[in-house]
Amino acid sequence: MGNEVNMSAPAGGGGGFTFDAGKIDGVIKKWQDLQADLKRDYDDANLMANVKAPGKEFASSDWEKLANPSGKAFLEQNRKMQEYVKNYIDALTAAKQKITTKESDTQADLSKTGNQAT
Repeated sequence: MGNEVNMSAPAGGGGGFTFDAGKIDGVIKKWQDLQADLKRDYDDANLMANVKAPGKEFASSDWEKLANPSGKAFLEQNRKMQEYVKNYIDALTAAKQKITTKESDTQADLSKTGNQAT
């Protein structure tokens, strides 16, 4: 997944990054879509992890013994990926909130300055 949020060094050579607020919603949406895909995969993997042998003969029970550990390993990896994606969405949402608040504060400050000048 490409990072489409404009992260550029701020003017003046200071550290940190700036975000293009207009693109954050699109990036958040892509991560939410990935999260939905992971949840669907998790549901499918639950079937694999809890598969029952189709019969009582030795070949079926061997198949069950092989399928269940693979499914459980996939579930664990999927769970970790879902957690990572959730944290990333939370971070992007928090960054968007900070940008929105800062822009509102800046507009309010500019309005005050403009009113004082008249």
